Amino acid sequence: MSSSSIEQLRLMAVHAHPDDESSKGAATMARYVDEGVDVLVVTCTGGERGSILNPGLKGRADIEANIAEIRRDEMERAREILGVRQHWLGFVDSGLPEGDPLPPLPEGCFALAPLDEAVAALVREIRSFRPHVMTTYDENGGYPHPDHIRTHEISVAAFDAAADPDAYPELGAPWQVLKLYYDVGFSIPKIDALHEALVSRGLESPFDEWRERRDSWGKDRRIPEITTQVQVADWFPRRDAALLAHATQVDPDGWFFKIPLEVQREVWPTEDFELNRSLVDSSTPEDDLFAGIRERVSA
Repeated sequence: MSSSSIEQLRLMAVHAHPDDESSKGAATMARYVDEGVDVLVVTCTGGERGSILNPGLKGRADIEANIAEIRRDEMERAREILGVRQHWLGFVDSGLPEGDPLPPLPEGCFALAPLDEAVAALVREIRSFRPHVMTTYDENGGYPHPDHIRTHEISVAAFDAAADPDAYPELGAPWQVLKLYYDVGFSIPKIDALHEALVSRGLESPFDEWRERRDSWGKDRRIPEITTQVQVADWFPRRDAALLAHATQVDPDGWFFKIPLEVQREVWPTEDFELNRSLVDSSTPEDDLFAGIRERVSA
C-alpha cells in the first residue's frame, strides 16, 4: 500500500459530548492519524450539562460558571493529543436525567431538537469532509444517555441522506460513506478477560459489580457483535492522555486508570467495533476499519 493512497483515507467519528471521543475509539483514531489517515471528530453537543466527575474540581464556582468554555478548552487539548480534526455540531447537552419518574428533558436540548434539523447538520459535515468510514454508537447509545441515543439516530439517518441527491440538496454534493461502525467498548468478553487477568495477578478488579449486573444487561439490550478488532496497544498511552485532558469529566484515580497498561496490552490489545453497514466487499472478522476500502482508494 503506497503512502499516497493512505493519505486519501478519511474517517469520521461522531460523538455526543466532548470526552466521548477520548473514551471510545481514541487509540484507533490515534493509530490512523499516525498512518496518514485524515480523521475528523464531530461532537454533537458542547457538554454544557455534564457533571464534574473529578473529585479535585468539584464544588468550584469558577468551573461551574464557565463549564461550557472549559469543556471546549479540554476538547482542544484532547484533539491536539490525538492529532485529529474536530468540529462542533452546535447542539446543547441534554444532561442525564435521574430519578423515578425521570424528569423531563430541558427545552432546547439536543435530544429534543427536531430530528430533521440534527440530521441536516450532520449531512453538511459528511458532504464537506467526505469520509470513507463513519463510527458512532449503537441503538442503545453505548449507554442510555439521551444524547448518545440521538447521536445514533442522526448518524444512521445521515449515512443514508448524505448520499441521496434529493435529500438536503442545498447542503452540497452527495457523498456515499462506504462503511458505518458502532463503537463496542467494554464488551462481556473483554470484561471477563480483564477481570480474570487482574484477579490472577492478585490485583483489585473494578468489574465485580459489572459482572453481577450482567443478567439484567442481557434482558435490557442487544449484545453487540464484535466484527472488527483494531490492534492499538501502542496507542493506549495517547488514549489515556487525551481522556485525562478532559479534567472536569474524569477522575484521574478512577477505575479506568487502575487497570495497568501492561495488563491491557497483554490481555485485550484491541479496540472493538461492530460493522453495521458496508457498501464494499470485506469479510468479517476484520482488523481494519478500511478493509475493502483501501483497494478502492487511489492517488
